[in-house]
Amino acid sequence: MTTAATSDRITFVRHHEPDGWIESVAREMADILEHGIRQTGRARMLLSGGTTPAPVYQALAELPVQWDRVEVGLVDERWLSPQDRDSNAWLVRDSFLQRAEGAHFDPLVRVGKPLSECVHSANLHARHSQAPCLAVLGMGSDGHTASLFPGARDLHVALESPQPYAALDATGCPVANDWHLRITLTPHGLAPIGARLLLLRGQQKLDVLDAALQSTDVSRYPVLAAIAAPGPKLRVHWCA
Repeated sequence: MTTAATSDRITFVRHHEPDGWIESVAREMADILEHGIRQTGRARMLLSGGTTPAPVYQALAELPVQWDRVEVGLVDERWLSPQDRDSNAWLVRDSFLQRAEGAHFDPLVRVGKPLSECVHSANLHARHSQAPCLAVLGMGSDGHTASLFPGARDLHVALESPQPYAALDATGCPVANDWHLRITLTPHGLAPIGARLLLLRGQQKLDVLDAALQSTDVSRYPVLAAIAAPGPKLRVHWCA
């Protein structure tokens, strides 16, 4: 039995095969969005990039949600143009927005603006927009979530920021690859989100999550910031 499966700090959902994992997560996301629309007339969600959630986004887009009432933002972004195929914006457009007709998308990077101005714009938008009802998170093999990388020189600044978004330089962090400059959701930005889903695949990721749950060091395992966020427990959907 893994630590994750028995922990009272998260809600752990184990899936036995990939197709069921995709369908179950997509349906849960749709239910959350539909509830938000019924409550306020609109719903806002924040999505992460990466290959893990892409098939979930594709399945979600096929479900009968009122997409013209849904606003989509990003959990984090590489300092790349939204048109760059390595950006999270491109992945979200390719896997979701092209299918979810009518959904409104707000990228974090604005072409032609410096990083500091993009972060400022993201914070203004976050503070004056409807609070997201849903955020989809991932986790790297180093324990990072969003772009909160262990070992980043300014990780503590992002973790302690009173703003929803922060810039982060992940130079020297191997999992960041060639994309060192990032815009990332902070723990402060995560706090008001109604439902938070962490999507994981594979035994290695489960082992990392177990190690994080046995630790109290958020600088070593930044995913702990999502686990410790106030409000409903982080829901972890895992499949081998």
